[in-house]
Amino acid sequence: MPAPADNIRNFSIIAHIDHGKSTLADRILETTGSVDPRKHRPQLLDSMELERERGITIKAQAVRVEYAARDGKTYRLHLIDTPGHVDFTYEVSRSLAACDGALLLVDAAQGVQAQTVANTYLAIDAGLELIPALNKIDLPGAQPEEVAGEIAELLGEPAEGVLRVSAKTGEGVTDVLESIVERIPPPEGDPDAPARALIFDSEFNQYRGVIAYVRVVDGELRKGDAIQAMQTGTRAEIDDIGFFSPALVPVASLSAGEVGYVITGIKDVSLLRVGDTLTRSERPASEPLPGYQEVKPMVFCGLFPVDTEDFGDLRDALERLALNDAALSWEPETSQALGFGFRCGFLGLLHMDIVRERLEREYDLSLLTTTPTVEYEVSLTDGAEIGVHSPTDMPDRSRIEEIREPYIRATVLCPKEYVGQVMELCQERRGTHVEMSFLSSQRVQIRYDLPLAEIVLDFFDQLKSRTRGFASLDYELIGSRPSDLVKLDILLSGDPVDALSMVVHRDKAYPQGRLLTERLQKRIPRQQFEVAIQAAVGSKIIARESVKPMRKDVIAKCYGGDISRKRKLLERQKAGKKRMKQVGRIEVPQEAFLAVLELGENGSG
Repeated sequence: MPAPADNIRNFSIIAHIDHGKSTLADRILETTGSVDPRKHRPQLLDSMELERERGITIKAQAVRVEYAARDGKTYRLHLIDTPGHVDFTYEVSRSLAACDGALLLVDAAQGVQAQTVANTYLAIDAGLELIPALNKIDLPGAQPEEVAGEIAELLGEPAEGVLRVSAKTGEGVTDVLESIVERIPPPEGDPDAPARALIFDSEFNQYRGVIAYVRVVDGELRKGDAIQAMQTGTRAEIDDIGFFSPALVPVASLSAGEVGYVITGIKDVSLLRVGDTLTRSERPASEPLPGYQEVKPMVFCGLFPVDTEDFGDLRDALERLALNDAALSWEPETSQALGFGFRCGFLGLLHMDIVRERLEREYDLSLLTTTPTVEYEVSLTDGAEIGVHSPTDMPDRSRIEEIREPYIRATVLCPKEYVGQVMELCQERRGTHVEMSFLSSQRVQIRYDLPLAEIVLDFFDQLKSRTRGFASLDYELIGSRPSDLVKLDILLSGDPVDALSMVVHRDKAYPQGRLLTERLQKRIPRQQFEVAIQAAVGSKIIARESVKPMRKDVIAKCYGGDISRKRKLLERQKAGKKRMKQVGRIEVPQEAFLAVLELGENGSG
């Protein structure tokens, strides 16, 4: 039965990673009696195996609960649990578009972190009502008064208004629910207008096709209605409609203000896009809802199947995964060393790692990953402008007028005693200092402009290790700037191996080349002939290592006698090695490609 719009509240929980969003969602489900206690388990909304294993939220999840408030009314609350990691900020922004308010959760022991600040601004930009809450107040290291002061400074509200919660014990959860009912406005929308529903997420089911997550803004959608997507023009009939509890629960209709799912039986993942507006065919709306900005990938890498026969399976898997993940882009790519594969675009290194692991687990694929790169803007001498996101596509140096690389504005929050280590790391990565400010007497916010290419490999790991895990990082893209970049090629016996090429700053070309040739020398097995491993910039060789040949002792049977006989045998062996070297082909093991990814281990990445 549809609830009156005044009794509906749509809200999201936003926070830095590991500040207790999923645990609080569990307590809300328990407090409202939405889940059978026998079926309850920790992190109930993190349904993906990978999420539960890593203890992080990757996909935004929606759930409906009924809450009997102190004022005697029963309210229908739609909760959308969001990720906290910087790579999944786009998931957060999409979820917020389906909400009218947000619960800002902050760890009482750790205080305001980088993603707390970033997600707060996302919610403010979306025009949402914010309810600040302190979580983990039961911890021995909790500093509720100090952290409440940090939140008050961030939001410009009095510290007394910050709620105190322990999602683990359930303390303060009822106060949170009461605040949601009182402070978050009911959804605005005309129940009698032509139906309009925003697709804010979707997933692919092998048997039922595309399941679209929708927020109905105006009108009503019913089972059996003929509908159309206003941007793609896709027409279909609603086979099933309902809400999340968190399991799928079918209902007859969804009315204005409600959040739920729509199943149409469509199997083609490109026909129902996230951000599109659904309306009824017989009485269509005149204007679509504002969708989402197109997500721009920031990090690129090649994904190649270890077995070339799996190329078709990899393409099918990427098509299905791209439905769940609007930020994933891909196009076919060919490599001389690795065969056929795909050049994929991601939002960051964790995003890349999650996609690769999902492909291997959910679709049973064995994959090789090339070095992550970013997209460079190249101005050619003939006036043309091109975008390059693979080192193999970089034009010849003589044709290049200027290369521009993407820059980010990084915000690092850390205790004051680690400021030196953070600044040293940022300077090593070609960073430009922007500003530094104190959030409290102990916590500092440092801002740097950094090339994106310098942070995609191991910047986050280095930051965590140098600050003993106390620093947090957030970043946003701020445009491109000219840089003195060169293409570093790796040659094996004089032949370039395209999969090992990389684009680096000229000042770092020699140490990178030196490190890479040393790593490859240890990984490439000995052949019947000598293998030269060279690092080159253009036609200039800047580093070299050799893999010594396996050598048979051809003069073992020569006891004494004329030296010319031994020399003749050695000369014949030498000629054979030379001929073998001309026709021999070097097999590059997988470990050699992984050596490139490990470049950052010694702090040289």
